[in-house]
Amino acid sequence: MTEQKTEGIYFKQVLAGPMENFVYLIGDPVTREAAVVDAAWDVGALLDLANEDGYRVTHALVTHTHPDHVGGQFSGMDIEGIAALLERQPVKVVIHKDEAEFLKRFTGVSDSDLVKASGGDEVRVGNIDVKLVHTPGHTPGSQCFLVDRRLVSGDTLFIGSCGRIDLPGSDPEAMYRSLNETLRRMDDDVVLYPGHNYADRPFSTMGEQKRDNHFLRFNNVSDFLRVMGSPM
Repeated sequence: MTEQKTEGIYFKQVLAGPMENFVYLIGDPVTREAAVVDAAWDVGALLDLANEDGYRVTHALVTHTHPDHVGGQFSGMDIEGIAALLERQPVKVVIHKDEAEFLKRFTGVSDSDLVKASGGDEVRVGNIDVKLVHTPGHTPGSQCFLVDRRLVSGDTLFIGSCGRIDLPGSDPEAMYRSLNETLRRMDDDVVLYPGHNYADRPFSTMGEQKRDNHFLRFNNVSDFLRVMGSPM
């Protein structure tokens, strides 16, 4: 597990697991409360890292419910995730309402553990407001988290590419809208932090992605679907 951190609010980007996942810790330096985004692979190490830095994890923010982001069985692997986190520490698990039932089924969490959110909602971590941006396409309830001019994008937008749309629950047309009608409207100086280490650098800016990432440069859904190999 390696980490990359930035100045200002408590914000750490942690590389975890054999699938090159990025996990994030976001916290308020005043209250010392923090959220973990997509807690998976080595939950104990994530909590230990936050504790060593003087933070208490109070929230788990979920970008989507694939096992490499929340834990569960995948390709013969038993991935540690949300269930292990709740065993170690009680937190509120923030999931988009469209995937709450999936998360309960995959991880065994209860309704009392969940905050079922919608796009545009804000979650308060200490004195920090984290805005939830609903970006369906990769999954129905995929969401990004916007905080302090940083966008944690899960598997919706990667540096130079985007998430898969050929999986159960994927929706190519919804992905087009999420990329080209929602995320493309973000300010250029917003820093992009993706859900996987799939590029030659761990973060970018939305301005760079609008210029260089062709998945953000489609003006109509028909062209997007044609390039993505989806029927029109």
